[in-house]
Amino acid sequence: MSKQKIAIVDYGMGNLHSVTKAFESVAAEHAEIILTADPAVVASADKVVFPGQGAMPDCMRELEASGLKQAVLDAAASKPFLGICVGAQLLFEHSEESDMDCLGVFKGKVIKFKPENMFDANGQKLKVPHMGWNEMFIVQDHPLWAGISDTERFYFVHSYHFAPTEPHDTILETGYPNRFAVAIAKDNIFAIQCHPEKSSTAGLQLLKNFVLWNGLQ
Repeated sequence: MSKQKIAIVDYGMGNLHSVTKAFESVAAEHAEIILTADPAVVASADKVVFPGQGAMPDCMRELEASGLKQAVLDAAASKPFLGICVGAQLLFEHSEESDMDCLGVFKGKVIKFKPENMFDANGQKLKVPHMGWNEMFIVQDHPLWAGISDTERFYFVHSYHFAPTEPHDTILETGYPNRFAVAIAKDNIFAIQCHPEKSSTAGLQLLKNFVLWNGLQ
């Protein structure tokens, strides 16, 4: 029996080495992991991983320049699809970062942490970017969270976060200091703000769940 093919989209703007190695460590006999900048390979893959890191305008520009934009949109519409960090943010309609339009797969926008809100319960100022380990709170069950407990900690690095306008899309939240969505899903798509590839055992469990996922909630 041939292995499924999982394409990791290489448009020059993700933590590609770490994501690829993390998937290779959990895929074992289940899947072939392919890091690719070829739209045809993305189109032929069984599942697609869409990472991203850095400034949103740079990511969107490179996605369009590479010819991968339509392949990513087609994959998001048709097969199990995982967005990570900026790859998750790009799935929304609009971003406050450079006031730019994004891919519009999810309703909502990407917003900046507001300075006037960035104080903890003791009145101490919180740093932006938000960087470090934070608890994840389950809003809805999802197959990609199987075997991972409520309040499990994942690793974050970001100055902006997404704000979905459809409440039923939110799967997980965190707090910094206020609660906000950090994982969203609908149909065959799961997208997460943090970095599962840098989040120890729990992060690897999420990636393994994606390898085994049939794309249904």
